[in-house]
Amino acid sequence: MATVQLSRSIRIRKTSKKTVFPSQITNEHESLIMVKKLFATSISCITYLRGLFPESSYGERHLDDLSLKILREDKKCPGSLHIIKWIQGCFDALEKRYLRMAVLTLYTNPKEPEKVTEIYQFKFKYTKEGATMDFDSSNTSFESGTNSEDIKKASVLLIRKLYMLMQNLGPLPNDVILTMTLHYYSAVTPNDYQPPGFKEGLSSHFLLFEGEPVNLQVGMVSTGFHSMKVKVTTEATRVSDLESSLFQESGTMEIAHQGLDCDEEEEECNTEIQKMNFVCSQQSSERSRKKRKVSEPVKVFIPDRK
Repeated sequence: MATVQLSRSIRIRKTSKKTVFPSQITNEHESLIMVKKLFATSISCITYLRGLFPESSYGERHLDDLSLKILREDKKCPGSLHIIKWIQGCFDALEKRYLRMAVLTLYTNPKEPEKVTEIYQFKFKYTKEGATMDFDSSNTSFESGTNSEDIKKASVLLIRKLYMLMQNLGPLPNDVILTMTLHYYSAVTPNDYQPPGFKEGLSSHFLLFEGEPVNLQVGMVSTGFHSMKVKVTTEATRVSDLESSLFQESGTMEIAHQGLDCDEEEEECNTEIQKMNFVCSQQSSERSRKKRKVSEPVKVFIPDRK
């Protein structure tokens, strides 16, 4: 399947009929649509270029001169239905302004889901006006309140960088398993809330990484109403040929011991206690664990990548 992954690329088109994002962002509703589409496009990009689904599971949309593959319901590929249901669950939490972070995780051992091989973090914030979508980038930053043209430019840049990253990562193991965990703003999210397709999950503060992990910052897009921030964590051996200045913070390799991003405004204790850390051993202490509301899929997904 690695051959499939490496052979997939962005096609350039001079004309486009079906566009990806709305032409303008002037209110919270338009911003929410933008954030949803950017999130879905990012997930589609990841699954397509990592070779997780067949070509038939994707439709075609256009973003300027880019011809993008967007995940769609494919009855011949039940796995695509799983991922679309996860995306729709995220949409529900976004609409309610509950969702703080969605984490797409890939692992290989069904008995050890905490031992991961690749992670994609999507972190959301909400302004008083509405929605913005933040992507970390050491090179470009578009702040809240920018106009529609700036938002479009930031979105195009983000998708280009994400595609470039996916095309240059080394192949995944053949036996990967996918899951997605959702993390919430505890101050506003009801204890009994679960989006469609999800159930109550375990709030573990530690993940184990196979090999040496590296954090890759993708970019930032902001609409003035919502924000979403994206970070990719993968094994260092998969990025050996990647130009580090494009993605890695300050142009240097950042080893991912600090783990999943946390919202500083939501922390009530010491930062070191609150952060969900990647660790290279199974040593942990009970005092470094804090109960947080987490959702996980009703069913994980195992791609047929043979």
